[in-house]
Amino acid sequence: MEIIFLGTGTSTGVPYIGCNCEVCTSTDPHDNRLRSSLLIREKEKTILIDCGPDFRQQMLTNHIRSLDSILLTHEHYDHVSGLDDVRAFQTVNIFAENRVAKIIQSNLHYSFAANKYPGVPDFKMHIIHEYEPFLADNIHCTPIRVMHANLPTLGFRVGKMAYLTDLKTLPEASIQLLQDLDLLILGTLRFKPHFSHLMVDEALSIVRLLAPKRTYFTHIGHDMGKHADVQKQLPDHVFLAYDGLTLETY
Repeated sequence: MEIIFLGTGTSTGVPYIGCNCEVCTSTDPHDNRLRSSLLIREKEKTILIDCGPDFRQQMLTNHIRSLDSILLTHEHYDHVSGLDDVRAFQTVNIFAENRVAKIIQSNLHYSFAANKYPGVPDFKMHIIHEYEPFLADNIHCTPIRVMHANLPTLGFRVGKMAYLTDLKTLPEASIQLLQDLDLLILGTLRFKPHFSHLMVDEALSIVRLLAPKRTYFTHIGHDMGKHADVQKQLPDHVFLAYDGLTLETY
């Protein structure tokens, strides 16, 4: 399974508009972050997790020419607002829980109309439920419940990889399904506390609890600090992801 980090930034991206901090003015490309999204390639299929406002740029930059399915973690704009640009592809499956599916069908009503205007995105919606495994293009996926403050969102386990973004807490049932991971991808905003996102110390506590072989932090804000400086402060098996990073996992 090949994994590409299409974006590793929080909802504002990095650099933040109008900011002159050392991260936003850094010349290190690792400090430039589009909104968070992950691409999975397996069995000659291409699956996207989340489709934010940078989707078009991410597809072009990474030369992605096919897309089969999209898994949605939740309805926040930085995770779904690129869906209109999916019109560049043929029919694409969307997998989302019922609340999120209703919002997508309302916002992109023209894509779900009986008589569609030519050229609009063509989606096939699939409703998924927490902890109930499903097949996305014959790839086994398990939706993992996480809590984004008071908003229930989903992470996904695919094989021995788990992707959990936009979370503050993990229910006990989720912890049980996140054992024996080769790769954990964890949304970690910054060092300072945040009411709905993990700070670094909280993320490291989850890493110690789950004990994956490798962990990569994503959904990173400009106030995390410069990539090169932060990486030096992390344990040997924990890394800051960056846009364009490609990993192989099995």
